[in-house]
Amino acid sequence: MDGAEGPDLIVAYLDMLAAERGAAANTLAAYRRDLDHYLAALSASGRDPLDTDAGEVRAYLADLETLGLKASSAARRLSCIRGFHKFLYAEGLAETDPSAPVGGPRRGRVLPKVLSVAEVDDLLRTARERAVAAEADAEDPAGPGERRRAVRMLCLLETLYATGLRVSELVALPRSAATTKQRYLVVKGKGGRERLVPLTDLARAAMREHLTHLTGDGPFLFPADSESGYLTRQAFARDLKAAASAAGIRADRVSPHVLRHAFASHLLQNGADLRVVQELLGHADISTTQIYTHILDERLKSMVRDLHPLMDDPAETETASR
Repeated sequence: MDGAEGPDLIVAYLDMLAAERGAAANTLAAYRRDLDHYLAALSASGRDPLDTDAGEVRAYLADLETLGLKASSAARRLSCIRGFHKFLYAEGLAETDPSAPVGGPRRGRVLPKVLSVAEVDDLLRTARERAVAAEADAEDPAGPGERRRAVRMLCLLETLYATGLRVSELVALPRSAATTKQRYLVVKGKGGRERLVPLTDLARAAMREHLTHLTGDGPFLFPADSESGYLTRQAFARDLKAAASAAGIRADRVSPHVLRHAFASHLLQNGADLRVVQELLGHADISTTQIYTHILDERLKSMVRDLHPLMDDPAETETASR
């Protein structure tokens, strides 16, 4: 490939990806677009892809930022460029790999979507009202099935918000969870790790009420006609969106995982320790729980604002001294 030009180098690299790594057509098309853009930028700077340096790669990434490209997209673009230069170096076409010392763009912290306390209150209140209405309307042609679904949804919501369980842990709860005399559940999470999760009185009451509507003697608290024998995550997520709409909350803002986030966020807002929340969520590493540190930052700021003696309004201080 002596004397190969930019487009030829791209073709050679993509051929290698297709032959040796089985890259899909969509992946190859995306890589071609990224490399066409990169080589055009090099050409505009008078540089050859076989004889460029790390500074040029960094300058290209900086230009991407000025164009408004997201950090995640720029990171993907850099990954493509690194693979390209590594290929050129391995094939002996370039003497160095200029992308090797280039660090990736810093990705902004993605904060979890979360509902406010008022929104969760609205969601739970609406679910209670629907459960009560379904129980009271004995003449409803929908019959027992509709009542069971309304009571089940209330139980799912009360339990999820009270415990912060993963949705996979929630839907697979054993029926014995509703009859325990303890004020906590023993939950087996990821990696088979067990943890204790406290139960609120409302959650326990919702479980007991739901239990009275179950038929048969199956092992699960939320039985369903599915391969697993219990309610699927997809079915719960679908029903939850309907419950959110009934409460006046946009369906695209609500999911089982969003309620788990609400559980953690509201605990931290009210003074819970991050380590305690880590244990309740079943996170093996505190770093996973640290997505919530923005809440702690805001709480600390408000504490300083409200409690520090030097944060008094100067005008009020001066008036009081007169």
